[in-house]
Amino acid sequence: MKKPEINTIPSFYQGYVKALPEEENLLQVLESSRKTFYQFTIALAEDKTHFRYATGKWTILEVIQHCIDTERIMATRALRIARGDKTLLPGFEQDEFVENAGTAHRSLKEIAEEYQAVRQSSIALFKSLREEDFLRIGNANGADISALALGFIIAGHELHHLQILKERYL
Repeated sequence: MKKPEINTIPSFYQGYVKALPEEENLLQVLESSRKTFYQFTIALAEDKTHFRYATGKWTILEVIQHCIDTERIMATRALRIARGDKTLLPGFEQDEFVENAGTAHRSLKEIAEEYQAVRQSSIALFKSLREEDFLRIGNANGADISALALGFIIAGHELHHLQILKERYL
């Protein structure tokens, strides 16, 4: 499936989706971003992963865990919407997730492996969907959104944080 029209995506997420290549379909973008993000992650020096570029900012491991947690939430939303669930899906408080993730007690290797597992699960989910599943609309965090848009948001959100990691942390 190709990228949805930008005006069908809630404004908060539009920047993430706009940053992705136009020509790739969802499965291609999820696979190529998986490779890029994973290679970046495993190339990090373990002793640098607790670095914060400023007081109050997340560590490198916390940023990576945030990407994992956000992907899980977006994929769950996509699953529920694709299956026709009309329940209003709640938002989540990202800072509380980061605070309670326990990354200070985990290794880069553990988190990189978790990332791989989560992304493989997302790819399997999106591979299983039919066109009509992708196009279903639900409500997440107070905004109407399609399962397809959520897939592209996963990749765009990750790209956003990868750019921040490269620009501000390294």
